[in-house]
Amino acid sequence: MVRSRKEMIAETRAKLIGAARRAFGTIGYADSSMDDFTAEAGLTRGALYHHFGDKKGLLQAVIQEIDAEMTARLNKVSADAPTRWQGFVAENVAYVEMALEPEIQRIMFRDGPAVLGDPSMWPNANGCIAAVARTISALKAEGFIVDIDPEAGARLIIAASSGAAQWIANSDNPAETSKKAVGGFRVLLEGLRAPK
Repeated sequence: MVRSRKEMIAETRAKLIGAARRAFGTIGYADSSMDDFTAEAGLTRGALYHHFGDKKGLLQAVIQEIDAEMTARLNKVSADAPTRWQGFVAENVAYVEMALEPEIQRIMFRDGPAVLGDPSMWPNANGCIAAVARTISALKAEGFIVDIDPEAGARLIIAASSGAAQWIANSDNPAETSKKAVGGFRVLLEGLRAPK
């Protein structure tokens, strides 16, 4: 069976992303070598440069893949909750708790910000802000939360959850830090509840 050019390009990209993801997730961005993951993928450096520009571009592609997986998991957490409010809290707490997962901890919350800068400036940030703002608008319309500008609320919640996740990821005792971070984060979210 002859594969199309599009299929070959997708396969090459997937091989490089997979090899880089394994390296970034185990030994980290700084200690991983482009030669190692091109060799593992059975490709050349030229293929890496052609598809991603450089190692940093490959990290961005790995982060996009992991982010999409995290988003799918978080959407399920929210959808499985009995109410929109409980789903909102559960989804945000689950995001913070993902910082305990070794691959996510290293790539998304340690190396990603160190190499690519502030996560609020990453390409996926606007989509996250818009999604959280939509939920806040719905919760506000249903009378569950106080009157807050949806975009402001979304940006503040995302900043708090991202900061909490990075705190956990960079902690000497991530499990203990997670307990503190999740407890504090829940208190912050409860502060949005409308008085009964």
